[in-house]
Amino acid sequence: MAAGDGARRRGCCASGGGDGGGSSLFPEESFRSWSSYGRALLETGPRLRERVTARSLESAEVNEVRGRSGADMRRTLTWWDLMWFGIGAVIGSGIFVLTGQEAKEAAGPAVVVSYAVSGVSAMLSVFCYTEFAVEIPVAGGSFAYLRVELGDFMAYIAAGNILLEYCIGGAAVARSWTSYFATLLNHHPNDFRIHATALADDYSRLDPIAVAVTLLICLAAALSTKGSSRFNYVLSIAHLAVIVFIVVAGLTVANPSNLTADFAPFGARGIFAASAVLFFAYIGFDAVSTMAEETRNPAKDIPIGLVAAMTLTTTIYCVLALVLCLMQPYTDMDVDAPFSVAFTNAGMDWAKYIVAFGALKGMTTVLLAGSVGQARYLTHIARTHMVPPCLASVHPRLGTPVNATVAMALATAVIALFTDLGILSNLLSISTLFIFTLVAVALLVRRYYVAGETPALDRNKLAACLAVILAASVATAACWGITAGDGGGGGGKSKAKEWAPYAVTGGAWLLATAFLAFGVPRARTPRTWGVPLVPWLPAASVMINVFLLGSIDAASFVRFGLWTAALLVYYFLVGLHASYDTAKLLAAEANAARVEEGAGKAGGDGN
Repeated sequence: MAAGDGARRRGCCASGGGDGGGSSLFPEESFRSWSSYGRALLETGPRLRERVTARSLESAEVNEVRGRSGADMRRTLTWWDLMWFGIGAVIGSGIFVLTGQEAKEAAGPAVVVSYAVSGVSAMLSVFCYTEFAVEIPVAGGSFAYLRVELGDFMAYIAAGNILLEYCIGGAAVARSWTSYFATLLNHHPNDFRIHATALADDYSRLDPIAVAVTLLICLAAALSTKGSSRFNYVLSIAHLAVIVFIVVAGLTVANPSNLTADFAPFGARGIFAASAVLFFAYIGFDAVSTMAEETRNPAKDIPIGLVAAMTLTTTIYCVLALVLCLMQPYTDMDVDAPFSVAFTNAGMDWAKYIVAFGALKGMTTVLLAGSVGQARYLTHIARTHMVPPCLASVHPRLGTPVNATVAMALATAVIALFTDLGILSNLLSISTLFIFTLVAVALLVRRYYVAGETPALDRNKLAACLAVILAASVATAACWGITAGDGGGGGGKSKAKEWAPYAVTGGAWLLATAFLAFGVPRARTPRTWGVPLVPWLPAASVMINVFLLGSIDAASFVRFGLWTAALLVYYFLVGLHASYDTAKLLAAEANAARVEEGAGKAGGDGN
């Protein structure tokens, strides 16, 4: 152990990251001078080919890459901490805001089914994340998993979308915090915002309270992970008490006819369209996987913590949605504060203060868990030098990634100050569903392919099966989108014609998955804990995630494309060359270590 640590620290120092990143933002060889940078740009093509096909080793992620932070994060978390972090990361503004919006505009009382569909999709992804977190217990989460299985390039694209998800999601929750705080004080949210008339309407309501809350949460996350965990589960327990109150009090004024009169007024299409938006309410559980590096017993604690958190969260969401639909007709629901308005309409105006108080607690834990998770993502990305390596620094005394925590908090605070983010819930869902799809694909690759060991024939079979699974999933989503607005046809023949494309695409998915299960030998067995029902479960995760993507509006995909284009520009100009130099340096150090070890053995034999 000591020798390994020593080697790890030597590599860290040699790469300019022993203290978290060297003497400049970009200490790599390609950025030492303008002439060096010019030569690097001229080599963009060959370097890109090398990085697209390069896949990191598990041992490198767990040892050498992690060692570039200069100090280790403290292993203080148990399954109890992870479960409450998972609950705290997920149950926030989504359930208190989006439920009324989607019930009124998309699903009606069937919004309960929409939450269940989103919950199933999230649970499938939880299983995929859990196996990776147990096998590769590092702070990088899905970024590290994709580097190992799908390569640097796909990992980078996923990483950029992860950081976008956290920044925009955190900013949206921080602005919602201001809104519910205003409700507690009997004020309109804009009473606490500064109207900057010189700015566009969507950016003119400056929110200093959201900024202050974001920075205070950042301070708590930077000081102590274990302390943040304790604070999180105290608030989460109090939040659950408020949820119990909402359920019990709501049932006292329930009217079953609100639920049965017109359960699914917008049909199946409305249910799935709402599911795609409501997936926003489940965003955040992946932050728990980034805490694997700080977990005492990852093989036991991570599966229990993550699965328990998602099970409780899905149950709570479905019950709360059911209670809201029983309290008032979906046509009368308020799209901004559905639970508060429902209690007011039921003659229980005093209850809206308890609802607002509970929402504040929930949003505080979401911000805290998000701050912890996003900093660990950024830390591991910085360890690869795709972003400045100074962001990888772990404070030797606090044992937390202070630089990354502060950087992400500042980015979130700036967005929260200026931007009205209500329209961006779909964009957040796109980023998350895209990443979850990649993780499910990566899990299939992990089980059926090992570089240098898997025969070419089996590798090609795997590639063909994955291609069909993805194509069938995309085709199913496309059919669903193309037939939007058809109204479901008329007679039996029309109905049969409507469902015929799904029989083809679903059959193709089924055959490809079955062939993968029975016709392709597995290349790897999990060491401690593995996803059950492989390849069926991860293949189902791909199908449902892509299907939900097909229910999201086109404008959100345009924003997603613009952000991805911006990521590519940065990657080609900076990230590609920094990570290329770092990988080359690591390879040289590994070769030197092998030569040194060989010389030592030879010297020992000579003696």
